[in-house]
Amino acid sequence: MTKKQRHYIFVFLVLLFIVGNTYLIAEEKYWGIFIPFAIGVISMAILRVDLLLTLVAFLTPMSTSLQELGIYNPIGIEMSLPTEPLLFGLMIIAWVKMFSDKELFKNLYRHPISIAITVYLVWLFITAISSSVPMASIKLLITRLWFISSFYVLAYAWFQENKNIHKFVKAYLLGLALVAVYTIVMHATKGFEHEAAHWVMSPFFKDHTSYGMALALILPFGFYMRKWASKDKISALFSTILIILLLATVLSYTRAAWLSLIAAFGVYIVMKLRIRFSLLLTVTAFVIGFVLLFQTDILMALEKNSQDSSDSFTEHIASMSNVSTDASNLERINRWKSAIRLFKERPHLGWGSGTYQFNYAPYQNYYEKTLISTNAGNMGNAHSEYLSMLAETGWPGLLIFIVMIGLILTKAIVLYHKLEDRQEQWMLMACILGLITYFTHAFLNNFLDMDKASVPIWAFVAIIVVLDQRHQNKEITA
Repeated sequence: MTKKQRHYIFVFLVLLFIVGNTYLIAEEKYWGIFIPFAIGVISMAILRVDLLLTLVAFLTPMSTSLQELGIYNPIGIEMSLPTEPLLFGLMIIAWVKMFSDKELFKNLYRHPISIAITVYLVWLFITAISSSVPMASIKLLITRLWFISSFYVLAYAWFQENKNIHKFVKAYLLGLALVAVYTIVMHATKGFEHEAAHWVMSPFFKDHTSYGMALALILPFGFYMRKWASKDKISALFSTILIILLLATVLSYTRAAWLSLIAAFGVYIVMKLRIRFSLLLTVTAFVIGFVLLFQTDILMALEKNSQDSSDSFTEHIASMSNVSTDASNLERINRWKSAIRLFKERPHLGWGSGTYQFNYAPYQNYYEKTLISTNAGNMGNAHSEYLSMLAETGWPGLLIFIVMIGLILTKAIVLYHKLEDRQEQWMLMACILGLITYFTHAFLNNFLDMDKASVPIWAFVAIIVVLDQRHQNKEITA
């Protein structure tokens, strides 16, 4: 086909689209508008998967749902748009590549972290079979598959070069920075009130807790990009983004996010000072023993704290330990106790992943309910990644989950001191600290079903595996 013939065909197709879409709009059917976007995505999937991964990373912080937009959803399946349909497509691409290019992924398959992830997915499948709401569990399993297939499997191949890791980080940072600017501006119009901080990030985030989680999760990479951005203009850009994200974290009024950043800073100090694991274990055992020995006195002291959430930062921080009047804290405790009761009834296989919200209502005690509790139990999840796993997948599910997290972090921390390249060390440190923020935050909330958490988390795990295998190859060739 000549160049002139291709030109005529292109013009014909454009005219056909204009005429066809004009007719559809006249009939009040607007789906035709998305045809060029779909063609562009399909073209990227065929020709440049790396561009599609970068696009998804950029769009993830800005994704929203039909529910957030207030649009009627006739099929009843809630998903983040436009990212989750793209992730589904990337999952198909990943599976095709895994079968067609086994050589590319052979080292990934036999890595201990990959084995742990496989066991985790297998257990989710087993508990989906025995689930109290099988469709909910299958849907959650599929979402886990497309997150892991896209930003663990495909990202593993993509991240073989550091410049591609930087592309991912830049895309996510820029997308989140745009959301942060929007949120700060909206918050400013409300006088930076505490109550407004709960919803000004809508429609991009459903509430301030998920927003604060995403900010804390990516902040370590904000510092990394500020240090390793090579050009002056780019360095200035990432300095600005870092300031925006720090300001946004403070203004999010998300106590769990603040605590997770403190935990990450503590891990950073421990790793930099090379404090021995045996000493950490001794201190941890001492703290646990102290809490158990004086638990009655500690609980009485906490019950004396009547400081509720507030516009004042010092009062808002003080409200973290208020378990007597703060509705948010009391409701979280109500959800935790409900999760434990659910576990006691089905300790081995649980109720099925993604089913807590459908089952916890009758397991609430009337005297533990709060102003924000509902008899229908339609207000969300267990507010703990760990208790959610316990209730939904039984004690084996929680054990598998904890072992998987422990293996990821242990591998990364041990690897950190072995790396000789300073930039790779900083990159690995950013991954470790980002994961620490999330899995600390996970004691108080659970967001792994959200693209805004799962996309960066699995990408960080892929980076750890890439750096680990790169180091192993260097040792073999040395």
